Amino acid sequence: MKVKYENVKLPECDCTNVPVQLTDETMQERLNKVLDRMNRENFDSLVIYADLEHGNNFEYLTGFLPRFEEALLVLNSNGNHYMVLGNENLNKASKARIQTTPIHCPYFSLPNQPMDVQEGIKDILKRCEFKDGAKVGIVGWKNFTSKYEDNAQLFDVPYYVVATIKELVGNNVYNATRLFIGENGARCTNNVNEIVHYEFGAALASDCILKAMNRLDVGVSEMELGDILNAYGQKNSVVTIAATGPRFIKANIYPTNNTVKLKDPISLSIGYKGGFSSRAGYAVHDSSELDESVQDYVDALVKPYFASVAVWLEKIHCGMPGGEVYDLVEATMPKAEYNWSLCPGHLTADEEWMSSNIYENSQELVQSGMLYQIDIIPSKAGYAGTSAESSVLLADENLRKQIEQEEPELWSRIQKRREYIIHELNIPLNDDVLPMCSTVAYLRPFLLNKDKAMKLQ
Repeated sequence: MKVKYENVKLPECDCTNVPVQLTDETMQERLNKVLDRMNRENFDSLVIYADLEHGNNFEYLTGFLPRFEEALLVLNSNGNHYMVLGNENLNKASKARIQTTPIHCPYFSLPNQPMDVQEGIKDILKRCEFKDGAKVGIVGWKNFTSKYEDNAQLFDVPYYVVATIKELVGNNVYNATRLFIGENGARCTNNVNEIVHYEFGAALASDCILKAMNRLDVGVSEMELGDILNAYGQKNSVVTIAATGPRFIKANIYPTNNTVKLKDPISLSIGYKGGFSSRAGYAVHDSSELDESVQDYVDALVKPYFASVAVWLEKIHCGMPGGEVYDLVEATMPKAEYNWSLCPGHLTADEEWMSSNIYENSQELVQSGMLYQIDIIPSKAGYAGTSAESSVLLADENLRKQIEQEEPELWSRIQKRREYIIHELNIPLNDDVLPMCSTVAYLRPFLLNKDKAMKLQ
């Protein structure tokens, strides 16, 4: 396909700036999906672990993260469920979106906080009704997929939790995270309420990226850009990146008072629940301002990358194996030449990267209701990176009709975004692809030039 760099109308910021809460019906549907998978595999109990960085499977059912403590949600096949919480999260049990019996566990609290209960960890967890010989699944945050390990026996939760559960029930304990995020996992598809809930974060991230790109200029500091990227006190799903020039100096990964200079490589990224946006390029107006060795940056790296994004958007559809998506990217932008190594697309939700069904030879299907990040990361030695990562929903005809009927304002935003991609960027967008934000595929390689961007012939 013919890729061009020329005048392109700016996309418009379109986040509603109004968060949408998950309904009680959605939360019950989530619980039912998990319990159904649990019962099909004959688990007597599921133990769902959480801390602030690794709590999204827990949050999926409870509605909250345990901030700075650890926590467990224990689902039992007999219908008696428990929430094991530390000192400063015990009061969240009554606010949670699931009915459970709270159990106080000060071992989950911060160092040197009061730990004056007269029970050990084994005594506390025994109250969750673990029985000797029971089949127990432990849910951390990783669905391990190694070809060399017994993935069911890899546990990414604290040792003392796993050891205590095994002491109570025996060795019939398995990693069960796949019930949430593995193939056909409960969290892999979304209903309409979840879609509009997550669209808020995806669109907010996109708007923040667009505003930061438009503010970017020589003399602007990383911290100024970072201030634009972080909005409304919303929790970030990744570390905010606002980097100009060489990165990771003295291991620093946060924005500093370093200012944009002509010819600097630029990297901008922000993520919220439901979506992540990133952009990378050079702080120049055109290629003549670059060093001679990289003046072919657009031809050498940006055009092949944009072509792969365009092919991804044109060809992906519900029902296709993830391996076919992988092969499309490989055919358009060969890994051996462009050095991408991660999955060229992955599922997103409360966390930026939940899991991926797009990998080499994957037979996992692209399903209606899946939220994706178009995450293709090429590189060529000597050149700055390029990126136009944003969020999309895959939706078949039935889900599209449902969105149109139940969320007409969301449907209107989606249609406007599709029109931009199809008629301004000339990408023949697949009917199943619904953009979750206004900047999907909008790529400005020379970030000081606000008028030009990449498009198809």
